[in-house]
Amino acid sequence: MSTDFQRAREALGVRLHQLRDDAGLTGRQLAAGLGWPPSKISKLENGRQTATEADLTAWAEATGHPALAPSLRADLRGLETQYQSWKRRLASGHQRAQREAGAEERSASLVRAYEPTAIPGILQTPDYARHVLASGAALHQSPRDTDDAVRERMRRQELLYEPGRRFHFVLWEGALRALVCPRSVLASQLDRLAGLVGLDTVTLAVIPFTAEMPLTVRHGFWIHDEAYVTVETINAALWLDAATDVALYARAWESYAQAAVQGNDVHRLLASARRALGPT
Repeated sequence: MSTDFQRAREALGVRLHQLRDDAGLTGRQLAAGLGWPPSKISKLENGRQTATEADLTAWAEATGHPALAPSLRADLRGLETQYQSWKRRLASGHQRAQREAGAEERSASLVRAYEPTAIPGILQTPDYARHVLASGAALHQSPRDTDDAVRERMRRQELLYEPGRRFHFVLWEGALRALVCPRSVLASQLDRLAGLVGLDTVTLAVIPFTAEMPLTVRHGFWIHDEAYVTVETINAALWLDAATDVALYARAWESYAQAAVQGNDVHRLLASARRALGPT
């Protein structure tokens, strides 16, 4: 969890505690009035649980400050520009998340990405995307809007061909070989990547298994210009815009990029991964 996010969540908790204290209510009294377990009051006030907008509205009303509900909700929305759980982000399905990812990519002229485990969404074939998105929906138990989400992901790929944009991808070789889909689907995905090598808006680099790694493999991340970094974990998506964070991820990206190969060497790695699949 980002330190900035946690500090913001704790600051919101302080506001909630103050409202309860001003109302002369104990935590148990407020919990009883709201029909919540007392532990929820403690977690919200101490920044150990993220409130929902409904929670904040109910809190403001129960403590006699209904007019403060919009301000509390604004604090929450500011907090969620840094951190958002997948449970919330996927509440209406993957299509909306894909649309938001496209908006992030359109806002930047230079996108640098490091992905160690899967092919980046903007480079995926429809079939590969379908398997990845369906497995994500199953994990998060979110609405199954896979076909709409795939179409939205494919629309994002139009940006790859817009003059003036630059996309620099660094993949670990494991991303080329991970069977997150049937072998025939992965084979087509590898062919798709081979066709992107040499595109003037795209740089595709791969870190071979045999490369000397400057860092451990770690998690994937995307850097949008020099403005912010997006990181996806199993439970949440983070947006990091502190200059120190952006600089840190930029150094990490450069380290991975220096260990990667490009051009014909990428073609050889793709061909090797393709052969390893056997007949498809």
